[in-house]
Amino acid sequence: MKKKPVKLSPNQIIALGFLGIILAGALLLMLPIANRTGQGLSFLDSLFTSTSATCVTGLVVADTWTQFNFLGQLILLVLIQVGGLGYMTMVLMATMLLGRKVGLRQRSLMMESVSADRLSDVLTLLRYILGGTAVIEGIGAVLLAIRFVPELGFSQGIWYAIFHSISAFCNAGFDLMGFREPYSSLTGYADDPLVNLTVCALILLGGLGFLVWREIWTKRLRLRRYSLHAKLMLAGTIALTLGGTALFFIAERDNLLSGMGAGEQILASLFQAVSPRTAGFNTVDLASLTSGGGLLTIVLMFVGAGPGSTGGGVKVTTVVVCLLTLIAYIRGRREVGAFNRRLDEGQVHRALAGVTLYMVLALTGGFLILATQPFPLQDALFEVFSAMSTVGLSTGITRDLSALNRGVLIVMMFCGRIGSLSMMMALAERLPPRVKDPVEHITIG
Repeated sequence: MKKKPVKLSPNQIIALGFLGIILAGALLLMLPIANRTGQGLSFLDSLFTSTSATCVTGLVVADTWTQFNFLGQLILLVLIQVGGLGYMTMVLMATMLLGRKVGLRQRSLMMESVSADRLSDVLTLLRYILGGTAVIEGIGAVLLAIRFVPELGFSQGIWYAIFHSISAFCNAGFDLMGFREPYSSLTGYADDPLVNLTVCALILLGGLGFLVWREIWTKRLRLRRYSLHAKLMLAGTIALTLGGTALFFIAERDNLLSGMGAGEQILASLFQAVSPRTAGFNTVDLASLTSGGGLLTIVLMFVGAGPGSTGGGVKVTTVVVCLLTLIAYIRGRREVGAFNRRLDEGQVHRALAGVTLYMVLALTGGFLILATQPFPLQDALFEVFSAMSTVGLSTGITRDLSALNRGVLIVMMFCGRIGSLSMMMALAERLPPRVKDPVEHITIG
Protein backbone atom coordinates (compact mmCIF):
# COMPACT_ATOMS: atom_id res chain seq x y z
CA MET A 1 0.00 0.00 0.00
CA LYS A 2 1.41 3.38 -1.04
CA LYS A 3 2.03 5.74 1.85
CA LYS A 4 0.49 9.19 1.72
CA PRO A 5 3.08 11.98 1.48
CA VAL A 6 3.63 13.84 4.75
CA LYS A 7 1.97 17.24 4.56
CA LEU A 8 3.72 19.83 6.67
CA SER A 9 1.89 22.69 8.35
CA PRO A 10 2.87 26.35 7.72
CA ASN A 11 4.59 26.54 11.12
CA GLN A 12 6.60 23.42 10.36
CA ILE A 13 7.66 24.63 6.90
CA ILE A 14 8.78 28.02 8.27
CA ALA A 15 10.72 26.34 11.10
CA LEU A 16 12.43 23.92 8.70
CA GLY A 17 13.20 26.76 6.30
CA PHE A 18 14.96 28.76 9.00
CA LEU A 19 16.81 25.63 10.13
CA GLY A 20 18.08 25.03 6.59
CA ILE A 21 19.33 28.61 6.27
CA ILE A 22 21.08 28.38 9.65
CA LEU A 23 22.90 25.17 8.71
CA ALA A 24 23.94 26.58 5.32
CA GLY A 25 25.21 29.74 7.03
CA ALA A 26 27.16 27.71 9.58
CA LEU A 27 28.95 25.77 6.83
CA LEU A 28 29.84 28.99 4.99
CA LEU A 29 31.16 30.67 8.14
CA MET A 30 33.42 27.67 8.76
CA LEU A 31 35.29 28.32 5.49
CA PRO A 32 38.86 29.58 6.08
CA ILE A 33 38.41 32.20 3.30
CA ALA A 34 35.60 33.82 5.34
CA ASN A 35 37.79 34.27 8.42
CA ARG A 36 40.38 36.99 8.93
CA THR A 37 42.95 34.58 10.38
CA GLY A 38 42.59 32.08 7.50
CA GLN A 39 41.44 29.43 9.96
CA GLY A 40 37.77 28.46 10.06
CA LEU A 41 35.63 28.50 13.19
CA SER A 42 34.60 25.25 14.82
CA PHE A 43 31.21 23.90 13.77
CA LEU A 44 29.61 24.77 17.13
CA ASP A 45 30.87 28.37 17.06
CA SER A 46 29.83 28.72 13.40
CA LEU A 47 26.40 27.26 14.20
CA PHE A 48 26.02 29.66 17.12
CA THR A 49 27.00 32.66 14.98
CA SER A 50 24.79 31.60 12.06
CA THR A 51 21.83 31.06 14.41
CA SER A 52 22.44 34.45 16.00
CA ALA A 53 22.54 36.18 12.59
CA THR A 54 19.58 34.35 11.01
CA CYS A 55 17.50 34.79 14.16
CA VAL A 56 18.61 38.46 14.22
CA THR A 57 19.92 38.15 17.76
CA GLY A 58 23.46 39.52 17.87
CA LEU A 59 25.01 37.31 20.55
CA VAL A 60 28.54 36.38 19.46
CA VAL A 61 31.26 34.03 20.67
CA ALA A 62 33.86 35.93 18.63
CA ASP A 63 34.00 39.64 17.79
CA THR A 64 32.61 40.09 14.26
CA TRP A 65 35.32 42.44 12.94
CA THR A 66 38.17 40.54 14.61
CA GLN A 67 37.01 37.12 13.38
CA PHE A 68 35.56 37.71 9.91
CA ASN A 69 36.93 39.37 6.79
CA PHE A 70 34.76 41.09 4.18
CA LEU A 71 33.41 37.78 2.82
CA GLY A 72 32.50 36.55 6.30
CA GLN A 73 30.84 39.89 7.09
CA LEU A 74 28.89 39.71 3.82
CA ILE A 75 27.66 36.20 4.66
CA LEU A 76 26.49 37.46 8.05
CA LEU A 77 24.74 40.43 6.45
CA VAL A 78 22.84 38.16 4.04
CA LEU A 79 21.80 35.92 6.95
CA ILE A 80 20.65 38.99 8.89
CA GLN A 81 18.60 40.32 5.96
CA VAL A 82 16.98 36.95 5.30
CA GLY A 83 16.28 36.42 8.99
CA GLY A 84 14.91 39.94 9.43
CA LEU A 85 12.52 39.86 6.49
CA GLY A 86 11.59 36.24 7.05
CA TYR A 87 12.24 33.06 5.15
CA MET A 88 8.95 33.06 3.24
CA THR A 89 9.34 36.72 2.23
CA MET A 90 12.61 35.87 0.50
CA VAL A 91 11.10 32.75 -1.14
CA LEU A 92 8.19 34.74 -2.54
CA MET A 93 10.49 37.51 -3.75
CA ALA A 94 12.62 34.95 -5.63
CA THR A 95 9.47 33.38 -7.10
CA MET A 96 8.24 36.74 -8.38
CA LEU A 97 11.67 37.68 -9.81
CA LEU A 98 11.74 34.40 -11.74
CA GLY A 99 8.32 35.25 -13.20
CA ARG A 100 6.58 32.28 -11.63
CA LYS A 101 3.03 32.25 -10.28
CA VAL A 102 2.63 32.52 -6.53
CA GLY A 103 0.27 29.73 -5.46
CA LEU A 104 -2.20 29.59 -2.60
CA ARG A 105 0.13 27.38 -0.59
CA GLN A 106 2.92 29.96 -0.76
CA ARG A 107 0.52 32.76 0.09
CA SER A 108 -0.76 30.92 3.15
CA LEU A 109 2.83 30.38 4.33
CA MET A 110 3.60 34.05 3.82
CA MET A 111 0.44 35.00 5.71
CA GLU A 112 1.60 32.90 8.66
CA SER A 113 5.15 34.29 8.43
CA VAL A 114 4.23 37.98 8.64
CA SER A 115 0.99 37.64 10.66
CA ALA A 116 -1.22 38.91 7.82
CA ASP A 117 -5.00 38.74 8.31
CA ARG A 118 -6.19 37.89 4.80
CA LEU A 119 -4.80 35.73 2.01
CA SER A 120 -5.63 38.40 -0.55
CA ASP A 121 -3.35 40.89 1.22
CA VAL A 122 -0.19 38.83 0.89
CA LEU A 123 1.24 40.08 -2.41
CA THR A 124 0.34 43.71 -1.63
CA LEU A 125 1.97 43.36 1.76
CA LEU A 126 5.05 41.77 0.16
CA ARG A 127 5.52 44.84 -2.03
CA TYR A 128 5.24 47.09 1.02
CA ILE A 129 7.78 44.97 2.87
CA LEU A 130 10.37 44.90 0.09
CA GLY A 131 9.90 48.51 -0.99
CA GLY A 132 9.74 49.86 2.54
CA THR A 133 12.79 47.88 3.62
CA ALA A 134 14.86 49.15 0.69
CA VAL A 135 13.88 52.78 1.33
CA ILE A 136 14.35 52.72 5.11
CA GLU A 137 17.65 50.84 5.03
CA GLY A 138 18.87 53.10 2.22
CA ILE A 139 18.05 56.30 4.12
CA GLY A 140 19.66 54.85 7.25
CA ALA A 141 22.82 53.98 5.31
CA VAL A 142 23.04 57.50 3.86
CA LEU A 143 22.70 59.10 7.31
CA LEU A 144 25.28 56.78 8.88
CA ALA A 145 27.64 57.36 5.93
CA ILE A 146 27.74 61.06 6.88
CA ARG A 147 29.54 59.99 10.04
CA PHE A 148 31.45 56.89 8.90
CA VAL A 149 32.88 58.07 5.54
CA PRO A 150 34.91 61.00 6.95
CA GLU A 151 36.10 58.77 9.79
CA LEU A 152 36.90 55.53 7.90
CA GLY A 153 37.36 56.55 4.26
CA PHE A 154 34.89 56.24 1.37
CA SER A 155 34.74 52.49 0.67
CA GLN A 156 34.99 51.31 4.27
CA GLY A 157 32.67 54.08 5.46
CA ILE A 158 30.01 53.09 2.91
CA TRP A 159 30.32 49.41 3.88
CA TYR A 160 30.02 50.23 7.59
CA ALA A 161 26.99 52.43 6.91
CA ILE A 162 25.23 49.68 4.90
CA PHE A 163 26.10 46.94 7.40
CA HIS A 164 24.94 48.85 10.48
CA SER A 165 21.80 50.18 8.77
CA ILE A 166 20.67 46.66 7.84
CA SER A 167 21.73 45.28 11.23
CA ALA A 168 19.77 48.00 13.06
CA PHE A 169 16.64 47.79 10.91
CA CYS A 170 16.58 43.99 11.20
CA ASN A 171 17.08 44.37 14.97
CA ALA A 172 20.18 42.14 14.72
CA GLY A 173 22.75 44.05 16.79
CA PHE A 174 25.82 42.84 14.89
CA ASP A 175 28.49 45.54 14.61
CA LEU A 176 31.93 46.04 13.05
CA MET A 177 33.38 48.29 15.75
CA GLY A 178 35.89 45.69 16.92
CA PHE A 179 38.65 47.62 15.12
CA ARG A 180 38.52 50.00 18.09
CA GLU A 181 38.02 47.41 20.82
CA PRO A 182 36.48 43.93 20.53
CA TYR A 183 32.85 43.67 21.69
CA SER A 184 32.62 47.46 22.08
CA SER A 185 29.38 47.85 20.01
CA LEU A 186 28.53 51.57 19.61
CA THR A 187 30.07 52.78 22.88
CA GLY A 188 32.39 55.02 20.85
CA TYR A 189 29.36 57.01 19.68
CA ALA A 190 27.60 57.49 23.04
CA ASP A 191 27.59 61.29 22.57
CA ASP A 192 26.85 61.30 18.83
CA PRO A 193 23.23 62.37 18.10
CA LEU A 194 23.40 61.39 14.40
CA VAL A 195 24.44 57.79 15.02
CA ASN A 196 22.23 57.35 18.11
CA LEU A 197 19.03 58.79 16.63
CA THR A 198 19.51 57.10 13.24
CA VAL A 199 20.04 53.68 14.82
CA CYS A 200 17.11 54.21 17.23
CA ALA A 201 14.83 55.17 14.33
CA LEU A 202 15.88 52.10 12.33
CA ILE A 203 15.27 49.83 15.34
CA LEU A 204 11.82 51.28 16.02
CA LEU A 205 10.76 51.14 12.36
CA GLY A 206 11.92 47.55 12.06
CA GLY A 207 10.17 46.62 15.30
CA LEU A 208 6.76 48.14 14.48
CA GLY A 209 5.85 45.34 12.11
CA PHE A 210 5.03 45.28 8.42
CA LEU A 211 1.27 45.51 8.97
CA VAL A 212 1.62 48.77 10.93
CA TRP A 213 3.84 50.25 8.21
CA ARG A 214 1.12 49.76 5.65
CA GLU A 215 -1.49 51.46 7.80
CA ILE A 216 0.78 54.43 8.49
CA TRP A 217 1.52 54.75 4.75
CA THR A 218 -2.08 54.40 3.55
CA LYS A 219 -3.98 56.15 6.37
CA ARG A 220 -1.40 58.80 7.29
CA LEU A 221 -2.58 60.83 10.33
CA ARG A 222 -6.20 59.64 10.22
CA LEU A 223 -5.73 57.79 13.49
CA ARG A 224 -9.41 56.93 13.93
CA ARG A 225 -9.23 54.75 10.83
CA TYR A 226 -6.33 52.69 12.18
CA SER A 227 -6.98 49.08 13.13
CA LEU A 228 -6.95 48.05 16.77
CA HIS A 229 -3.66 46.23 16.15
CA ALA A 230 -1.96 49.39 14.86
CA LYS A 231 -3.34 51.52 17.71
CA LEU A 232 -2.11 49.07 20.35
CA MET A 233 1.31 48.75 18.68
CA LEU A 234 1.83 52.51 18.38
CA ALA A 235 0.56 53.24 21.89
CA GLY A 236 2.67 50.43 23.35
CA THR A 237 5.80 51.50 21.45
CA ILE A 238 5.49 55.13 22.57
CA ALA A 239 4.85 54.11 26.18
CA LEU A 240 7.80 51.69 26.24
CA THR A 241 10.16 54.20 24.61
CA LEU A 242 9.30 57.18 26.81
CA GLY A 243 8.81 55.12 29.98
CA GLY A 244 11.97 53.09 29.37
CA THR A 245 14.01 56.27 28.82
CA ALA A 246 12.78 57.82 32.07
CA LEU A 247 13.26 54.64 34.12
CA PHE A 248 16.77 53.99 32.75
CA PHE A 249 17.75 57.56 33.64
CA ILE A 250 16.43 57.08 37.19
CA ALA A 251 18.20 53.71 37.61
CA GLU A 252 21.58 54.77 36.17
CA ARG A 253 21.83 58.51 36.86
CA ASP A 254 24.36 57.95 39.67
CA ASN A 255 26.12 55.06 37.93
CA LEU A 256 26.64 54.75 34.17
CA LEU A 257 25.25 58.21 33.42
CA SER A 258 27.24 60.05 36.07
CA GLY A 259 29.83 62.35 34.58
CA MET A 260 27.85 62.84 31.35
CA GLY A 261 26.26 66.10 30.30
CA ALA A 262 22.47 66.43 30.38
CA GLY A 263 22.11 65.92 26.63
CA GLU A 264 24.34 62.85 26.62
CA GLN A 265 22.43 61.36 29.57
CA ILE A 266 19.12 61.72 27.71
CA LEU A 267 20.66 60.28 24.52
CA ALA A 268 22.16 57.30 26.37
CA SER A 269 18.90 56.66 28.26
CA LEU A 270 16.87 56.78 25.04
CA PHE A 271 19.24 54.41 23.26
CA GLN A 272 19.23 51.90 26.12
CA ALA A 273 15.41 52.07 26.23
CA VAL A 274 15.06 51.35 22.49
CA SER A 275 17.87 48.86 21.83
CA PRO A 276 16.85 46.14 24.37
CA ARG A 277 13.58 45.74 22.47
CA THR A 278 15.44 43.15 20.37
CA ALA A 279 18.18 45.23 18.66
CA GLY A 280 21.30 44.38 20.65
CA PHE A 281 23.42 47.52 20.27
CA ASN A 282 24.66 49.40 23.32
CA THR A 283 26.39 52.72 23.94
CA VAL A 284 27.24 52.07 27.62
CA ASP A 285 28.98 49.21 29.42
CA LEU A 286 26.19 46.78 30.26
CA ALA A 287 28.42 44.78 32.59
CA SER A 288 28.32 47.79 34.94
CA LEU A 289 24.52 48.16 35.11
CA THR A 290 22.92 48.56 38.52
CA SER A 291 20.48 45.85 39.58
CA GLY A 292 17.61 48.20 38.72
CA GLY A 293 19.04 48.98 35.30
CA GLY A 294 19.64 45.29 34.64
CA LEU A 295 16.07 44.35 35.63
CA LEU A 296 14.63 47.12 33.45
CA THR A 297 16.68 45.90 30.48
CA ILE A 298 15.48 42.31 31.01
CA VAL A 299 11.84 43.51 31.09
CA LEU A 300 12.32 45.49 27.86
CA MET A 301 13.95 42.44 26.24
CA PHE A 302 11.04 40.30 27.40
CA VAL A 303 8.47 42.61 25.75
CA GLY A 304 10.38 42.94 22.47
CA ALA A 305 8.95 44.26 19.19
CA GLY A 306 5.73 43.83 17.22
CA PRO A 307 4.22 40.77 15.51
CA GLY A 308 5.32 40.31 11.90
CA SER A 309 8.33 42.58 12.47
CA THR A 310 12.09 42.10 12.23
CA GLY A 311 12.31 41.82 16.02
CA GLY A 312 11.61 39.18 18.65
CA GLY A 313 10.44 39.09 22.24
CA VAL A 314 7.05 38.01 23.50
CA LYS A 315 5.66 40.94 21.41
CA VAL A 316 4.21 44.30 22.40
CA THR A 317 0.61 43.39 21.55
CA THR A 318 0.86 40.17 23.55
CA VAL A 319 1.88 42.06 26.68
CA VAL A 320 -0.78 44.73 26.07
CA VAL A 321 -3.48 42.05 25.73
CA CYS A 322 -2.34 40.43 29.00
CA LEU A 323 -2.50 43.82 30.77
CA LEU A 324 -5.94 44.53 29.30
CA THR A 325 -7.09 41.10 30.50
CA LEU A 326 -5.85 41.88 34.01
CA ILE A 327 -7.61 45.26 33.99
CA ALA A 328 -10.85 43.67 32.75
CA TYR A 329 -10.68 41.02 35.46
CA ILE A 330 -10.06 43.61 38.20
CA ARG A 331 -13.04 45.61 36.96
CA GLY A 332 -15.21 42.51 36.92
CA ARG A 333 -15.69 42.49 33.15
CA ARG A 334 -15.85 39.31 31.09
CA GLU A 335 -14.88 41.02 27.83
CA VAL A 336 -11.38 42.35 27.04
CA GLY A 337 -10.98 45.33 24.77
CA ALA A 338 -9.59 48.78 24.04
CA PHE A 339 -10.38 51.80 21.84
CA ASN A 340 -14.07 50.78 21.79
CA ARG A 341 -13.24 47.40 20.31
CA ARG A 342 -13.58 43.92 21.83
CA LEU A 343 -10.85 41.31 21.50
CA ASP A 344 -11.55 37.78 20.35
CA GLU A 345 -11.40 35.31 23.23
CA GLY A 346 -9.07 33.04 21.26
CA GLN A 347 -6.52 35.85 20.93
CA VAL A 348 -6.61 36.43 24.68
CA HIS A 349 -5.91 32.72 25.26
CA ARG A 350 -3.07 32.81 22.71
CA ALA A 351 -1.48 35.82 24.41
CA LEU A 352 -1.63 34.20 27.86
CA ALA A 353 -0.28 30.91 26.47
CA GLY A 354 2.54 32.75 24.67
CA VAL A 355 3.68 34.59 27.80
CA THR A 356 3.49 31.44 29.93
CA LEU A 357 5.46 29.32 27.45
CA TYR A 358 8.04 32.07 26.96
CA MET A 359 8.66 32.32 30.70
CA VAL A 360 8.87 28.53 31.10
CA LEU A 361 11.48 28.27 28.32
CA ALA A 362 13.48 31.27 29.53
CA LEU A 363 13.58 30.13 33.16
CA THR A 364 14.46 26.58 32.10
CA GLY A 365 17.36 27.93 30.06
CA GLY A 366 18.48 30.10 32.97
CA PHE A 367 18.41 27.12 35.32
CA LEU A 368 20.49 24.98 32.94
CA ILE A 369 23.16 27.68 32.66
CA LEU A 370 23.30 28.34 36.42
CA ALA A 371 23.32 24.61 37.22
CA THR A 372 26.39 23.97 35.08
CA GLN A 373 28.39 27.21 35.34
CA PRO A 374 28.88 29.59 38.30
CA PHE A 375 27.60 32.84 36.78
CA PRO A 376 25.84 35.60 38.79
CA LEU A 377 22.06 35.25 38.65
CA GLN A 378 21.51 38.60 36.90
CA ASP A 379 24.12 37.83 34.22
CA ALA A 380 22.63 34.41 33.47
CA LEU A 381 19.05 35.72 33.26
CA PHE A 382 20.25 38.67 31.16
CA GLU A 383 21.86 36.26 28.69
CA VAL A 384 18.86 33.94 28.55
CA PHE A 385 16.28 36.67 27.97
CA SER A 386 18.60 38.26 25.41
CA ALA A 387 18.75 34.97 23.48
CA MET A 388 15.07 34.11 23.83
CA SER A 389 14.01 37.60 22.72
CA THR A 390 16.62 37.62 19.91
CA VAL A 391 18.16 40.79 21.36
CA GLY A 392 21.90 40.16 21.48
CA LEU A 393 22.82 42.28 24.48
CA SER A 394 25.25 40.64 26.88
CA THR A 395 27.10 41.43 30.07
CA GLY A 396 30.06 39.62 28.53
CA ILE A 397 29.52 35.96 29.49
CA THR A 398 28.62 34.66 26.01
CA ARG A 399 32.18 33.73 25.06
CA ASP A 400 32.68 32.02 28.45
CA LEU A 401 29.74 29.66 28.02
CA SER A 402 30.40 25.92 27.83
CA ALA A 403 29.52 23.92 24.72
CA LEU A 404 26.35 22.68 26.46
CA ASN A 405 25.17 26.18 27.32
CA ARG A 406 25.97 27.48 23.86
CA GLY A 407 23.68 24.72 22.62
CA VAL A 408 21.01 25.92 25.07
CA LEU A 409 21.22 29.46 23.68
CA ILE A 410 21.12 28.18 20.08
CA VAL A 411 17.80 26.45 20.80
CA MET A 412 16.46 29.53 22.58
CA MET A 413 17.44 31.90 19.75
CA PHE A 414 15.76 29.60 17.24
CA CYS A 415 12.56 29.33 19.30
CA GLY A 416 12.61 33.09 19.88
CA ARG A 417 12.79 33.93 16.18
CA ILE A 418 10.17 31.42 15.06
CA GLY A 419 8.07 32.30 18.08
CA SER A 420 7.97 30.02 21.11
CA LEU A 421 4.26 29.30 20.68
CA SER A 422 4.59 28.74 16.93
CA MET A 423 7.55 26.46 17.57
CA MET A 424 5.60 24.32 20.02
CA MET A 425 2.64 24.25 17.63
CA ALA A 426 4.96 23.11 14.83
CA LEU A 427 6.07 20.20 16.99
CA ALA A 428 2.57 19.28 18.17
CA GLU A 429 0.35 19.95 15.15
CA ARG A 430 0.34 16.33 13.97
CA LEU A 431 -0.88 14.99 17.30
CA PRO A 432 -4.44 13.58 17.11
CA PRO A 433 -7.17 15.75 18.72
CA ARG A 434 -8.44 14.67 22.11
CA VAL A 435 -12.05 14.07 23.09
CA LYS A 436 -13.33 16.81 25.40
CA ASP A 437 -13.09 15.91 29.09
CA PRO A 438 -15.84 16.76 31.61
CA VAL A 439 -15.62 20.22 33.26
CA GLU A 440 -14.67 20.54 36.95
CA HIS A 441 -13.92 23.74 38.85
CA ILE A 442 -10.80 24.34 40.95
CA THR A 443 -9.84 27.08 43.39
CA ILE A 444 -7.57 29.78 41.91
CA GLY A 445 -5.89 32.63 43.79
